[in-house]
Amino acid sequence: MSTLKVNSIQHSNGTEALTIDSAGNTSFSGVVTGTPLANRNLIINGDMRINQRGDTTGANGSGYFGVDRWNTEETGLGTYDVEQDTDVPTGQGFSKSLKISLATTDTVASGDFLRFMQRIEGQNLQHLKFGTSSAENITLSFWIKSNLTGTYALGFQSTDGVSTNRVIGTTYTIDSADTWEKKTLTFVGDTAQVIRNDNNWGLRMFWWLVAGDSYKGTDNTSWIAQVTDAFATGHNIDFNSSTSNYINITGVQLEVGDTATPFEHRPYDMELARCQRYYNKNSAVYTATLGGVGYNQSTTTARFYFPFPVTMRDIPSSLEQTGTASDYSIRQGGAAIACNGVPQLYSPTPHGADVAFFVSSGLTSGQGVLPRVNAAGGAYLAWSAEL
Repeated sequence: MSTLKVNSIQHSNGTEALTIDSAGNTSFSGVVTGTPLANRNLIINGDMRINQRGDTTGANGSGYFGVDRWNTEETGLGTYDVEQDTDVPTGQGFSKSLKISLATTDTVASGDFLRFMQRIEGQNLQHLKFGTSSAENITLSFWIKSNLTGTYALGFQSTDGVSTNRVIGTTYTIDSADTWEKKTLTFVGDTAQVIRNDNNWGLRMFWWLVAGDSYKGTDNTSWIAQVTDAFATGHNIDFNSSTSNYINITGVQLEVGDTATPFEHRPYDMELARCQRYYNKNSAVYTATLGGVGYNQSTTTARFYFPFPVTMRDIPSSLEQTGTASDYSIRQGGAAIACNGVPQLYSPTPHGADVAFFVSSGLTSGQGVLPRVNAAGGAYLAWSAEL
């Protein structure tokens, strides 16, 4: 038996293809032993492919306005557009990006801000071992493009659900206008406070676009207790300056360790199911059924049960629909009976929801029926259990 003793193996171009550290850990071209080859990306929909809600123009305030799992927060400013875009970095395997562009401008006051973020469930973060001496470092990588060059702030906020939230922040620069650039940022693990272990958010990260003076504080490149909202340290970009301003982002990956591994391209159905844990949209094309199982409770009310494709994070907080009674009807036998009221949600669980449809008359009590949409372009029902 022969033994080969080396510390590294190089590619013919001189780059390290394999390295072995003093503890015997082996790294292969960015994939590190001890890092899972699958499910290592803590971000959901980091490649922006899933867009159940569709695009939003003229957004104002805070909410989930575009691609799944990505939340935008704004206060005191004008309006902005959020869309799924096909502009992506060349040769990286991406087909979609998230684009945020300014629709109307406004004067930036001290308490104004615009930022986008993703929240992560605490129970999905326990392997970070925060609050212990073994807390893991985390690395965030992403591709980004904007017409505005300069320094942008980015930060994390964690919570144990009981004590003071904790924050850490840093900056990155966009060096060339209208050019895709990859950014990689590593953050130390927090040894001082655990992350909550439940289905509420335990960690969230912010990309700042506008930060009023109230949000620009002292440097916090290590974890500190959050005593104010001043954690947009170093941000010098005024995204609110012109309606020509935009930002595109894709390939967002957050993983354990100090190394940014290649982006984890998960199958579409897997990523969709992950998104449906938080938002589930049931849509249909013109004059088609929505797929619920139902019966006539009375001559004017039909009840339908809609099983969810995946177990949602929590009991859905509301029913979202197109909002016009004429968009819906009830299929009874060979006839479609028009609704005279919008559907209403009853007794939801994380597994499914009971929805009532209403008509003025004509239903036969106890008969099985189907829910139907009449709106050209498709009406829909949707349930949200977002963080």
